[in-house]
Amino acid sequence: MSRVKGILFDFDGVIIESNSVREYGFRKSLEAYPNDLVEDLVNYHNANGGLSRYHKYEYFFTQILRQKAKEGQVMELANAFSEIMRKELGKKKYLIAETVEFIKQIHQSIPLKIVSGSDQEELRFLCNNLEVDQYFKAIFGSPVAKTELVRRIIEQDGHSDFLLIGDSVNDFEAARDNDIAFVGYNNSSLRELGSYYIDDYNVFTSWLNEH
Repeated sequence: MSRVKGILFDFDGVIIESNSVREYGFRKSLEAYPNDLVEDLVNYHNANGGLSRYHKYEYFFTQILRQKAKEGQVMELANAFSEIMRKELGKKKYLIAETVEFIKQIHQSIPLKIVSGSDQEELRFLCNNLEVDQYFKAIFGSPVAKTELVRRIIEQDGHSDFLLIGDSVNDFEAARDNDIAFVGYNNSSLRELGSYYIDDYNVFTSWLNEH
């Protein structure tokens, strides 16, 4: 029987295949800016999947445009981005079927929670539309950073016997910084990081039962 007392799931790239939609959202919301600079932001987004859109828009202004955002500008862009996400990502065609099937199989035997860089309100809206919220004890997102979200969960639950399933180095860092196990998925560059890498959920279930 597994000694793990809870599993934390990233959302984008683990439960839902959303990257093309996220890329479109950044390009559309920033269409008033030069294309080459927007592509720099899209590249940063792809390399830092676990970071929030608020951080990424701040990065766009401070590191790419080399200027300070006007008051309310980041929030305005984030809201435009969220409107695009709500319209498109609530469609079940984006769900990653093998992950959802695994979640359905285990949710009654071990507590599951979502920790995501996506906006928390939008995240809960999407999970409700996709009819997956019923499988999770809690759903947490930005603007609180993922490392802090994990820390709060450990504090609230009174133990650190979690593992975090994620598809980005930021997920690995959130697990590492909180001294919990990390399991990589859907990103082969993570194979050498963490405790395990999922190629097959059936094999992972066997591994989980031994840990």
